[in-house]
Amino acid sequence: MSERAPVIPQTDSGKSATTGGRGQTATHPITVLLIDDQAIVGESVRRMLATESDVTFHFCQDPTQAITQANALQPTVILQDLVMPEIDGLQLVKFIRANPATREIPLIVLSSKEEPIVKAQAFALGANDYLVKLPDRIELLARIRYHSRAYISRLERDEAFKQLAESQQQLADEVAQAARYVLSLLPEKMEDKISIDWRFVPSTQLGGDMFGYHWLDPDHLAIYLLDVSGHGVGSSLLAVSATNLISARSLADTDFRDPGQVLARLNDVFQMEKQNGKYFTIWYGVFQPATRKLAFSNAGHPPALLYTGKSREDAQVIELAADGLAIGMVEGMPYDTSEVQLDAFARLYVYSDGAYEIEKPDGEMWKHSEFVQFCTSLRAAGEPIADRLFAHVQQMRGEEVLDDDFSMVEVAL
Repeated sequence: MSERAPVIPQTDSGKSATTGGRGQTATHPITVLLIDDQAIVGESVRRMLATESDVTFHFCQDPTQAITQANALQPTVILQDLVMPEIDGLQLVKFIRANPATREIPLIVLSSKEEPIVKAQAFALGANDYLVKLPDRIELLARIRYHSRAYISRLERDEAFKQLAESQQQLADEVAQAARYVLSLLPEKMEDKISIDWRFVPSTQLGGDMFGYHWLDPDHLAIYLLDVSGHGVGSSLLAVSATNLISARSLADTDFRDPGQVLARLNDVFQMEKQNGKYFTIWYGVFQPATRKLAFSNAGHPPALLYTGKSREDAQVIELAADGLAIGMVEGMPYDTSEVQLDAFARLYVYSDGAYEIEKPDGEMWKHSEFVQFCTSLRAAGEPIADRLFAHVQQMRGEEVLDDDFSMVEVAL
């Protein structure tokens, strides 16, 4: 008599009998599927398990429908006879293990006698256990519970990993959305009587760099760049909040033409104990074209680089630093306003520490003095600083993506 292969419908592997909602773990009761052509065996096993309230029993008398029933029920253990009409028991073991939805379900084969060769074949094909039928009730129940609990633990582990992966992907999507929002807030490059260009290359994490510039009135141009401590959504939100206040000129009782006053008011508003321990550094300057004077104040930020002279060839670098502490560290901190007179040629470079705090592969940090020297050599040769600088630090770091945001604003005054 020729053997008939069981029907193997296409199903999703790993689909559980009871599916929880998003963020919930599915519950998996002990579910037994017996595959045996003899009704008396099915009834005997049913009676053995009838008193066990946590065990659900199902019986399949037609072996050609075994895969279909197993796909639908998703049992936690399968009991299968080895001697059945129309299909060989060992062949059915192979089919069960080839079917994606039943591949991992524990399988206990039942045989009428102890046969080492048959037992070895069954294990080789993927059976998990072997019993001579009909087994003792206590032994059968113990093995059902043992295999089911191990399988349920595996299902719960897989579901937990899946939920973790989904949560991580959701977080990554939200961070990417936040990063796009931050990029949308960056100003358009300026081609006016004053030219302003910039480079911003975010790191792998959502950072706290933000910058901007705008005319306060026809003769006062504000330029600023800030950097919030740490990385992540919290740092980025704080950077956006501070930038919004500056760009909208929403600080009360503040003359935005006075850099020191602006920083003092920012310090009043953004005390770190109210910002989850976060603080930020900022360089803020105001340029007056009519007098060619640049007023500035610095709250713990890297000094801006000013190249000024009668012409590009004789321009000298001035580091526009100050002694003010970072915003949010000390309440009531005063910030001084400094002023510098610009010659006919002037280029201003405001940047974050991500532009020069570069750790080389050997662990040595690039020095700020080396950074200034490198920028000065580019400026003397008339080469664009930002792009060449970024390529240089990439090469020095040995990686395309840096550990921190790279921000630089170039102003042709």
